[in-house]
Amino acid sequence: ETRPRMSEFTVKSTIISRYAFTTVSCTMVNSGSEAREAVFEMQIPAAAFISNFTMSIGNQTYYGEVTGKEKKPSSNDKAREKKPPSPTDGRENGYETFKASVFIPRKMQARFLLHYEELLQRRLGKYEYTVSIRPQQLVGRLRVEVNILENSGIVSLEVPPLRNSKQKGNGKVEGDVSPPPSTVVGHTKTLAKVTFNPSVVEQTRIARNGILGDFIIRYDVNRELSVGDVQILNGYFVHYFAPTDLPPLPKNVVFVLDSSASMVGTKLKQTKEALFTILQDLRPEDHFNIIGFSNRIKVWQQDRLVPVTPNNIRDAKKYIHNMSPTGGTNINGALQTGAKLLNDYIAQNDIDARTVSLIIFLTDGRPTVGETQSSKILSNTKDAIRDKFCLFTIGIGNDVDQKLLERMALENCGMTRHFQEDEDAASHLKGFYDEIGTPLLSDIRVDYPEDNVEQVTQNFFPNYFNGSEIIIAGKLINRTSDSLHVEVTASNSKKYILLKTDVAIDLPSRNDIRGVPGLEDGKGDKNYIERAWSYLTIKELLNSRLKSDDNQEKDYLMEKAKSMALAYNFVTPFTVLKMREAGLHSEASQEEFISPSTDGIGEKLQSLQGHKAPPGIRRQQEKQRIKISKTSADGDPHFVIDFPSSKFSVCFNIDGEPGDILRLVSDHKESGVTVNGQLIGAPAPRTGHKKHRTYFSTITILSNKPERSYLEITPKRIILDDGERLLLSCDRSAVVRSSSLEVSVSANSNVTVTIRDTISFVILIHRYKKPARYQRDHLGFYISNSKGLSSDSHGLLGQFLNHEVKLLQESLSPSHQQVGQNQTEALKPNPTNTLKVKGRLVPVVWKQRRIYNGQQEVDCWFAKNNADKLIDGSYKDYVASHPFDTGTSFGTMNSP
Repeated sequence: ETRPRMSEFTVKSTIISRYAFTTVSCTMVNSGSEAREAVFEMQIPAAAFISNFTMSIGNQTYYGEVTGKEKKPSSNDKAREKKPPSPTDGRENGYETFKASVFIPRKMQARFLLHYEELLQRRLGKYEYTVSIRPQQLVGRLRVEVNILENSGIVSLEVPPLRNSKQKGNGKVEGDVSPPPSTVVGHTKTLAKVTFNPSVVEQTRIARNGILGDFIIRYDVNRELSVGDVQILNGYFVHYFAPTDLPPLPKNVVFVLDSSASMVGTKLKQTKEALFTILQDLRPEDHFNIIGFSNRIKVWQQDRLVPVTPNNIRDAKKYIHNMSPTGGTNINGALQTGAKLLNDYIAQNDIDARTVSLIIFLTDGRPTVGETQSSKILSNTKDAIRDKFCLFTIGIGNDVDQKLLERMALENCGMTRHFQEDEDAASHLKGFYDEIGTPLLSDIRVDYPEDNVEQVTQNFFPNYFNGSEIIIAGKLINRTSDSLHVEVTASNSKKYILLKTDVAIDLPSRNDIRGVPGLEDGKGDKNYIERAWSYLTIKELLNSRLKSDDNQEKDYLMEKAKSMALAYNFVTPFTVLKMREAGLHSEASQEEFISPSTDGIGEKLQSLQGHKAPPGIRRQQEKQRIKISKTSADGDPHFVIDFPSSKFSVCFNIDGEPGDILRLVSDHKESGVTVNGQLIGAPAPRTGHKKHRTYFSTITILSNKPERSYLEITPKRIILDDGERLLLSCDRSAVVRSSSLEVSVSANSNVTVTIRDTISFVILIHRYKKPARYQRDHLGFYISNSKGLSSDSHGLLGQFLNHEVKLLQESLSPSHQQVGQNQTEALKPNPTNTLKVKGRLVPVVWKQRRIYNGQQEVDCWFAKNNADKLIDGSYKDYVASHPFDTGTSFGTMNSP
């Protein structure tokens, strides 16, 4: 075995409202005694855009940077994409291969992390998400996890067997529709999770060579006949329109079929087979004709389209059956004949405008007879069709000019597909016909008020076919408006229809995916609607450029697409991925650091880019570090504030309500730092007086200087988002550093967060193996360095950080006597001591309180009654509206 061994191959995907974020991670180990080349190869859908790529070899990390493509692509990049000459959007082979090769030094490993994004297309009534699983060797840890969130509701979710065109049937019984072995599917009304986790034995049963095939998920969403589903988030909208239950429009269709010599054998046999089935599916109100072409062009029924009758269908099948392959390929002549036939039929018969006319054109080759220049064929076809109907093109085999077919369809409102000869072409042909065989609406136009929206993608569509979907996206101009007016006009078989509605804009909670279980650790991009808009806009610019013959316009469209792709970090035909070496810290030899920009991929990230367990000395230091300060909120929240200059501590309890989010530190205006803690409830011990206990289940830390980043910590995991999203598990030690933030995780013990080296928080992790009924896994929050927080900081803990508190002794006389620090000892037994806080007098009692996981006791003055008079305001002033709330109920606090 000379090649490195793949120890792990993980695909993690998050699909939110049909927009899919996919992360592929792969680890290769070179256990040999010399450096070996490792090749990471991944087939990704041609419609997808790569958005990030990172690789680490030993302790060196290289990250991909999307840059504009130069005239001459450089060949010495560390990672290169190798694309087939004409990738198409065809479902059957519409893939591009991403390839990166590196040399791994002996006894070391390489890790690859690839991210790509795509908007799923609806075909035949289903969205199809496909992952290529072709690691080309058996893998110890192979896992695919797909999380789907659809607010409209998920219906008819299915996971068919693995699809592999190279191995037809895959050793499965014909008609087997059960999911691949080890697949687990679970879903609620709006959420679904699908995992595929085959053991090495299960992989061997599928394919010994590691080419397992395509893992496919199909699903649809609930929809109704209205203007469709309009989703709005952060100033962008995406509009999905896919009405059902409408009567089909009658169609006028001309089949133009290649019968040249190269179609001999399988190709012609499969074409005939497919056509027999398609003819059977034509509806009584349809009209049709057939043209066979080689060097000669043979029309089945001269100068007319015939109605669908049993006799006509029988005669058409006979005509197709007798077609024999001979001669060259006159593509131009065949299309001219078909277009004239359809144009004359439309003109002479004054047919109802509410029908749909189309040509379905099939070939396996390039033009060899008549006009052979592609540009001429394109302009001739466009002139002949004159936007009166649509042209759908199908290419079979490897000799076909797919670029020509693609552009012909694009310029004439159609679609194109490309099938391999060795595939089951007959069923693919039939599948393609099924996509366009049932037109429900024609001339669909979608309008929004001009002063409300801008940069809207294509909003006029000649046809809507049953099972497909129309998608429009755009930008809102007026963000203050509370609704968006939408109008859809279209024709169907009975009438002209106009649908109107006002969509509420203020729906952030509905479309905000933060906090959705299962989606918290992928690249569940919070701006998925904006990314869907950018994806659609770039696709449209690419198509417009493909259609254009004007060089100036082509350049303009290219520059526009390029600048947008750079803004959204997409690899497109005009942008390229350049690898850069990440700058590493000098301590890199001792520990490996992860830059937060590597972007999380869920639980697997730990094993990929995690931090080696620190040496023993460092561990002890971490344990010491968390005892720097007593200022904390821990347990059923017990608060302690340490006043070092006064040489005493003050403590209080807060009886909160489960679910409430408490402001612990609010210094958003000055240092940019906010800390909020969310409460979870538990039953109170039977002996106590409390109605329930509360603990902190989540601590959220936000910092917006110098750049915005936030942390969300629970007893199980940490999410760090500073523009890129990273997930860490509390089970494993790790260190993450960026320019202004360091997060250090000590496994199952604590998390230390340091901001700009002047602010440090320690979060203790309390987990129970066998919790009592009143115990819950929870967090404790400790402030170990508050130098960087301003004197105006507020919050339950923050308000005391830069204020001194005086201790008074209550005597028999009404006046108060101030106590010197050396007299504090003598005051302990007196239960009637008083604190002076910002001019307020607070009665306190002496108490001992356990902190740091109960490992240490602290003596403190305890303020009763939910810290009444000790804290500014009352409990409700410290309740935040959501975990990321940076406000405060108080104005700027000044020192008294």
